[in-house]
Amino acid sequence: MFQPTIDPKSEFRSRWSVGDILLPLAIVSLIFIIVQTASKFTGTYDSEYVINLSLSFLPTYALQTLVRMLAAYGLSLIFSLMYAYIAYRSTTWSKVLIPLLDILQSIPVLSFLPAVVLALVGLFPGQRLGIEMASILLIFTGMTWNMTFSFYQSLSSIPKELKEASEVYRLSAWQRFWTLELPSGVVGLVWNSVMSVAGGWFFLMQTESFTLSKRNFTLPGLGSFLKAAADQGDNVAILWGIVVLISIISIIDYFIWRPLIAWAEKFKHETVEATQVPESRVLDFLRRSPTMRIISERVFMPISETFNHGFSNKAEKSSLKQPKPSKWLGLANWVLMGVAGFIVLGGTIEAILLLSKMPLSSWRQVAIGAFFTSIRVAVVLIISLLITVPIGVTIGRSPKLAQILQPIVQIAASVPATALFPILLLGLANIGGGLDIGAVILMTLGSMWYILFNVIAGAQAIPSELFEAARVYKLSPVERWRTLILPGIFPYLVTGIITAVGGAWNASIAGEYIKFQGKLLTATGLGSTITQASDIGDFPLLLASTIVMSLLVVTTNRLVWRPLYRLAQVKYQLLV
Repeated sequence: MFQPTIDPKSEFRSRWSVGDILLPLAIVSLIFIIVQTASKFTGTYDSEYVINLSLSFLPTYALQTLVRMLAAYGLSLIFSLMYAYIAYRSTTWSKVLIPLLDILQSIPVLSFLPAVVLALVGLFPGQRLGIEMASILLIFTGMTWNMTFSFYQSLSSIPKELKEASEVYRLSAWQRFWTLELPSGVVGLVWNSVMSVAGGWFFLMQTESFTLSKRNFTLPGLGSFLKAAADQGDNVAILWGIVVLISIISIIDYFIWRPLIAWAEKFKHETVEATQVPESRVLDFLRRSPTMRIISERVFMPISETFNHGFSNKAEKSSLKQPKPSKWLGLANWVLMGVAGFIVLGGTIEAILLLSKMPLSSWRQVAIGAFFTSIRVAVVLIISLLITVPIGVTIGRSPKLAQILQPIVQIAASVPATALFPILLLGLANIGGGLDIGAVILMTLGSMWYILFNVIAGAQAIPSELFEAARVYKLSPVERWRTLILPGIFPYLVTGIITAVGGAWNASIAGEYIKFQGKLLTATGLGSTITQASDIGDFPLLLASTIVMSLLVVTTNRLVWRPLYRLAQVKYQLLV
């Protein structure tokens, strides 16, 4: 059941270290490097590319976008597995990697945009390759953080008894990863992959067509097609673009995500067979296919056995030698940390010098914007929790219902809200509120899905026998939620909240500053300040507003969400 495994009071005392002091400095230094790179841009790029709104171009645009999404997801998956595993296995590295993950996920995707794009254009002057790489990298930064958090949370929540069993059976590092650690994170990883790809679709318009320092950068793709259609008010093109997008999402869901979700069901820890499980006709076909059986027996199984034997033999040889820890390794770590500290300190000093030149009016604009956007983020989080928790638990505990609602939820999470925003703004203009309300709606649409998909994964991961026990003991609905459902989904819920808050701040950049049919609509906030500074090339203002946003995200994580994250690891861990 879900109960404490160690004393929570001793675990959650506030512990401040040198890392907590260096964390804000590292944020300031990293953002300064990003903005400084953008400010020194000298490359050239042919920005005269015009998106053709003829429907005959849609298949070509969609294919190019699909290739970018696939490349970004592949990078995200590899990064998430390696990063989370290293942080989990090494106590020393976890003290560096987890705070660094806080830094990276706190910097908004669209604040990465100036430096990444302009630096790569400068690296490949006059070529489209730089813009292509920048677009893939920006989609990657929007995909990978929630996958990394999810896999790290799953690794940290592995029951102690299973870890001890792997030690008793003397599994090698590879065997332990392949048979215990990776399976423990499959359910959450699959659902967060769905969310990551959906998030990539959501910001597609911003990553394929954007304006930086009065320069236009456009790549042929479905996102740039939708943006061009929205800018020109071509509702027919918008409609067909969304139809193509929904069709692609539905095909991917049927042939990839549904089989993966059904396949991941076998990795749940259960002692009683579930009465309802996710189903997939594609997976059933592959399991019955003689061709796939032959490929598995002659290709995949020999490869797996080779890996297992190879890593096992290396582990046995290394265990016989029992090497002593090298003092040079410790010295190298200290040298690396010293170099990193020197870079952080130097970047911080230069950032302070640049910010000291900012007028007081700009600082006032940043402070007021931070206040209003903070309120919007809090409202968005409350709305998201009220909507997604009951829906996510319902979907997660009913595979038949999930078969129906999962594609709908995925489509809703994937359709770029900015493509539909012109219609939404026209409606809000008639009833009042304008962009102040519209920004909250768009931020909610850009962040609530992180919570929803994590709650679905958490509800699916709760063993069926616990629900059977709740039924036998005739627990009321309130007691069932209090003693089983909420504790069961809590680790996943915290992961969803952390990434959703970052998503809300990120969505504020797109939701508080809208160019609509030649008109500029803004709402007071930090997101609109960042977008405005990026558009006009005001790099000190961009630096200041991005630093403030990132520090707000990291401070909230450190004081609120991280203690809850540790609570989820030690108090609401499933015991076997």
